[in-house]
Amino acid sequence: MLILLPPSEGKGAPRRRGHPVDLEALPFPELTATRLAVRAALVEVSGRDDALELLGVGASLLPEVRQNLRLPTSPGAAAASVYTGVLYDALDFAALSAAAKRRAGRSLRVQSALWGPVGPNDRIAPYRLSMATTLPGLGPLAAVWRGVLGPPMAALAGSGVVVDCRSAAYSGAWLPTGEAARRLVGVRVLTEVAGRLTVVSHLAKHTRGLVARRLLEWPGRLTTPAQVAEAVAGEYRCDLVDLGRSGHRLDVLR
Repeated sequence: MLILLPPSEGKGAPRRRGHPVDLEALPFPELTATRLAVRAALVEVSGRDDALELLGVGASLLPEVRQNLRLPTSPGAAAASVYTGVLYDALDFAALSAAAKRRAGRSLRVQSALWGPVGPNDRIAPYRLSMATTLPGLGPLAAVWRGVLGPPMAALAGSGVVVDCRSAAYSGAWLPTGEAARRLVGVRVLTEVAGRLTVVSHLAKHTRGLVARRLLEWPGRLTTPAQVAEAVAGEYRCDLVDLGRSGHRLDVLR
């Protein structure tokens, strides 16, 4: 099983001391060149007068944008401590059982616009960059990553099920293809309003974090979309929808 999460917009406070992030120590050395290119482009953009506009953020985030300038020398920390916010509060990595933490090390990956796919124990630095961004000199980041993620992500997924808790912008960077696409389970969150089911966004991050936690703590192996749905159904109302060649969608009611 491979569980894919989006990064949080907010990040933990940068460490003041420690060794800089070692890009070559991150998984999949074939991605190092792309990581270097994205980091260099982000550093260049973050020093420009129009940085906020190019990165699509407001003036209140200028300190985080300027922090990007220090990325080549910023100390690294485990990704599980860098990513914060609603989804990661619900996941509560620190409180996972020892077995679930080991499973997360093997099966949980955050799709970062800067670092690429990272596990909870991979060392990264806080940054401000969205996958929806177009960086001058590189182009749309989803397309940049889509051009290189096929082989490493296919290797990560193997022959198992892929549980996709990412938003659309991050799903655009990689999706399984061919026969592997049938093992994809995209998580959608619904709520009931006036007797009708409605797709929600506010609760979606929190619920996806809870779903990821549930799957990581599950005692047995989950190898099919149906088994994933069964595990989630033990805690939440949900419905597995077969989308044919596009895989499956798990509708979770909150």
